Amino acid sequence: MPGLVDLVGRSFGPHPVDVTPSRVRDLVAAVGDDDTRWETHVPPYFANAVLFAAAPSFLEDEAVRPFTRALIHSEQSFTWYRPLVTGDALDVLGRVESVRARGPLHLVSFAVEAESGDGPWITGSSLFLMSAEAAGEPDEAPEPPTALRPPVDPMPAAPLPLPGERLATLRVGASRADLLEYASASGDWNPIHWDHRAARAAGLPGTIVHGLLMSAWMIRAASRLAPGPRPLATMRARFRSPLRPGIGAELGGSVLAVEDDGAEIDLTLGSGGDSMVTARVRVTR
Repeated sequence: MPGLVDLVGRSFGPHPVDVTPSRVRDLVAAVGDDDTRWETHVPPYFANAVLFAAAPSFLEDEAVRPFTRALIHSEQSFTWYRPLVTGDALDVLGRVESVRARGPLHLVSFAVEAESGDGPWITGSSLFLMSAEAAGEPDEAPEPPTALRPPVDPMPAAPLPLPGERLATLRVGASRADLLEYASASGDWNPIHWDHRAARAAGLPGTIVHGLLMSAWMIRAASRLAPGPRPLATMRARFRSPLRPGIGAELGGSVLAVEDDGAEIDLTLGSGGDSMVTARVRVTR
């Protein structure tokens, strides 16, 4: 049977993705965004659904499945090339770029690209940490009530601050029901986000919020600083530690530089003094 290293260079797809109004609305609602902004164009975090049009065919491959007992999404980058119109259709292709082994842990770089008849929409790269063994045995934590959601702040449009200025801090979080809604809208059905036993078997205290949902909150926060249909040019996020459902987090950041065509912004999402996700995004102007 081939191993993970034998998959380097292999492509998965292309997979068709119809960018229907209902699919966009479902994802916008799952992220908690303002649907009136995204009536004609697609929000940049639709890239999450594009990734999980291709990733399941890789993760369910017979050579990969044994290494998904402990599956952690460690890093994610996206580049957006143009606006995407609701009602368009995409072809999505995934590809294994590299595999590195560190004992029982495998670091797998998985690339994705999506294009339509108008050309490329996004490219992206994911770093998955995979192992046939559980990551550890932390203390078990009880699951919160299904509908328990921490306080969440609205994210209205805001002007771009000057370089060096801090962005307003925003409260974010999700309930267990929210995680099911996001899984359905994005296609990311990793059971560690909705099944307590699966999360424990993977070495977690209990279910955790999707890393890409947290990055979607960050994309949403950055997008409110840019009113156009392509608010972001690039994003690179690192998922550092998990967030439990029902637990509140804070999202903040600062502007690093402002140029004629865009701005570089650092964002951090954390809770209780722990940093869960850090990201650097380029906002378009």
